[in-house]
Amino acid sequence: MTFTVAVIGRPNVGKSTLFNRLTGTQHAIVDNTPGVTRDRREGEASISDLKFHLVDTAGLENAYDDSLQSRMRQQTEIAIGEADVALFLIDGRAGLTPLDEHFAQWLRRQKTPVLLVANKCEGKAGQDGLLASYSLGMGDPVAVSAEHGEGLLDLYDALCEHRDRVAASAPPAPPSQSDDRFDEDQDEIDDEEDDGTLKLAIVGRPNVGKSTMINKLIGRDRLLTGPEAGITRDAIAVKWRYKDREIRLVDTAGLRRKARIKEKLEGMSVGDTLRSIRFAEIVILALDANAVLDKQDLTIARHVIEEGRALIIVVNKWDAADDRKASIQRLEDRLQTSLPQVRGVPIVTCSAKTGKGLNKLMPAVLKAYETWNTRVSTGALNRWLIAMTASHPPPMTSGRRIKIRYVTQAKTRPPTFVLFASKIEQLPESYNRYLINGLREAFGLDGIPIRIFVRKNDNPYANDKR
Repeated sequence: MTFTVAVIGRPNVGKSTLFNRLTGTQHAIVDNTPGVTRDRREGEASISDLKFHLVDTAGLENAYDDSLQSRMRQQTEIAIGEADVALFLIDGRAGLTPLDEHFAQWLRRQKTPVLLVANKCEGKAGQDGLLASYSLGMGDPVAVSAEHGEGLLDLYDALCEHRDRVAASAPPAPPSQSDDRFDEDQDEIDDEEDDGTLKLAIVGRPNVGKSTMINKLIGRDRLLTGPEAGITRDAIAVKWRYKDREIRLVDTAGLRRKARIKEKLEGMSVGDTLRSIRFAEIVILALDANAVLDKQDLTIARHVIEEGRALIIVVNKWDAADDRKASIQRLEDRLQTSLPQVRGVPIVTCSAKTGKGLNKLMPAVLKAYETWNTRVSTGALNRWLIAMTASHPPPMTSGRRIKIRYVTQAKTRPPTFVLFASKIEQLPESYNRYLINGLREAFGLDGIPIRIFVRKNDNPYANDKR
């Protein structure tokens, strides 16, 4: 059986480094800056044959007001309450701090069992902090080095005791549920996974309401939100079921213009967001109703299209729009002039805060996904090609007309076609666009990228030496 382990501790003690070590990934952003992690990140972890569900949390802060630090602490409290055991990390090199002692007292009052772990204990640097941690009265500490992978065998032994305790107290699962139970929160983005789960990423500039949108869709406050711009730093994935369809929603950090990115940490967040786009299937570009499709939004949209992902535009904060008619008109004009290569992109207007209009989002997503997976038969394509070339023949070059003899679909996701023609290097880009527009109209491929590759006809007499 799988049991849940939450990694907790004050900022900058190495929680995300330990998360990456135990999950075998680099999904959690790691930096020397305190407070990098803000949202809960979850993944499947293992030490040898011991497998468990691991939750990385924000650094514990002694804040109990309406601040961002207080909201981060509340998310950590939720993680502790849902865990079977908590790993309380301290920094062995820095030794005990008053904040460590404060939260040790608080943890002793919680129902969740706590395992004390002294990190950064490679060599002799952390021995003083390790010995001092006995004063917390939380049992024998486990000395590890998350960065170097030391001490994992001792951590394995300690966690096995908790696994056995959880297994002994858990009721037996019904046989019918043993193979198909659905894990609601799975935050690890598996690049190789192809299990039928629809991968949906939400991107956009900072403070357009991406996290609020996901919280409203899944019906709970899973992600940290607030009026501050740039709260989300990691790409956080949340599994969700919509009408018997498994969806992996990925919340991403806001993307600003490259010239405005000054800090290394923000650059790492941007890289994480771009990676999420690359491994998504459908990408939602969230816009502010009062600043629709500005230059940065267009840059993001073009990147999504270049990656071959299906794009959906969501105009958020529609309830606070100054002039709805002007916003929609501006959006449609900019799409027509700046993104003609994906004519027919779906547009959904909504308010993530109130939920109004969000009911239109998932039907648009499923329709775009179906279009993105469209496959057209070779016979239908070549009948279409005959009609297209008859209506508008390819241009002439050197006194002879370019001949397009054959077309076939090479793959889906996005639909990709191969043309076989003579003098392919002289076929103008304008004719390619003509064919792409024809494909959209004939086969209902609106709103998704379409790729056409041209190949030269093989000459059957090229190697004839007679």
